[in-house]
Amino acid sequence: MRLSLRAAITGAALLACTAAIKLASGDADPKNVLTGDSAFASFTDLKPGIWRHITVNSLPKPGATPSSSTRAEIVPRPADVWPQAPPGFKVELFATGLANPRIIRRAPNGDLFVAETTSNGELTVFRGITADGKPEQTSTFITGLKSPFGLAFYPPGKNPQYIYVGNTASVVRIPYKNGDLKATGPVETIIPTLPVGGHSTRDVAFSPDGKKMFVSVGSGSNVAETDPDLQKQEFHRADILQYTPDGALEKVYASGIRNPVGIAINPTTGELWCSVNERDALGDNLVPDYITHVQEGGFYGWPWFYMGGNQDPRHEGKHPEMKDKAIVPDVLLQPHNASLQMTFYDGEQFPAEYRGDIFAAEHGSWNRLVRTGYEIVRVPLNHGHASGIYEDFLTGFVLPNAAVWGRPVGVATASDGSLMVTDDGSKSVWRVIYTGALPAH
Repeated sequence: MRLSLRAAITGAALLACTAAIKLASGDADPKNVLTGDSAFASFTDLKPGIWRHITVNSLPKPGATPSSSTRAEIVPRPADVWPQAPPGFKVELFATGLANPRIIRRAPNGDLFVAETTSNGELTVFRGITADGKPEQTSTFITGLKSPFGLAFYPPGKNPQYIYVGNTASVVRIPYKNGDLKATGPVETIIPTLPVGGHSTRDVAFSPDGKKMFVSVGSGSNVAETDPDLQKQEFHRADILQYTPDGALEKVYASGIRNPVGIAINPTTGELWCSVNERDALGDNLVPDYITHVQEGGFYGWPWFYMGGNQDPRHEGKHPEMKDKAIVPDVLLQPHNASLQMTFYDGEQFPAEYRGDIFAAEHGSWNRLVRTGYEIVRVPLNHGHASGIYEDFLTGFVLPNAAVWGRPVGVATASDGSLMVTDDGSKSVWRVIYTGALPAH
């Protein structure tokens, strides 16, 4: 972390909730969006189709509740338990028996690439969808990667030459052309060294013109508690870094983002967006995870501030000059949700109101007395911009007794417009399709 970062303009406020909001037929009217204390949720409150709006004004004070540790122990999915989607949608089990499915991305030709994040990591390719909702073909594209996570096809567009992979400690690329089910050339290291320890996920995205490569690097600690060693511990961390496609570091694109796990380019505006894990140990309902567009040169608060100029009490009085530079994110999510991959829905199977909206995977809490997260959320966008509300879209990964069987990680739009969700709890890929059929009453 450096104080010389080019910070963005004074903290941006959330867009007004009264802005035009796209809602699918049958969804709640905006007046029924849960706000205030009721916007915060435990797993028992998560139901498909519920809308929430968490604001800075609704946040509790630090320490309002004790900091809890309730880590999930994964149990087998009972045969009669299935993820739950809103009326008109159906969930299918697309693939199972994977090693550790994490990020999923669609290649320009429609193939789905899944990063299996293990020490001998691999990329798995799914091609086509059968009439009963299974992959027509499955192939191992490559093995021997080092905890791969982020995936990006380069150059952007219809005819890529490479697939870039964000390993924990490096970024590599592999020759690729449309239709390849196996790697046809050697792995080339593009960025040889990234910081290790702490948060390990590294996502990769390219600007629409292909000239900029963005790499997300999360922090090495919760909140940089050992402040005298801050620069050494967190140098080029809690940042989104900007490189050339050949791996030359150009600058810190944005900073103070504790763990920007998932990054993506908004196809409507061309802006970079990110999905973020915020800090822990300030109570059940603090600090919110978030999804936001990323301002070039922007500072998002970590470790000294959160959600704008709210001081973290563990850094009381430190760096007051940064307070007014801390940006308020666009969409505040449940604290401790562990927001991971995000995608912009670009299919045509779902109703028109969904096109361009964000879907994001919420892996699930550990630093909360009663679990939250373990779902897919939908963020409606209006001309590419968020109002601050979001919808619980795909839920049901936690049993009534609080045992966890599934943990969403990745989300992508398939070529037929269905929504694909990776789940590293049940080692599966789920497929959400729109049927238009409403349940009988």
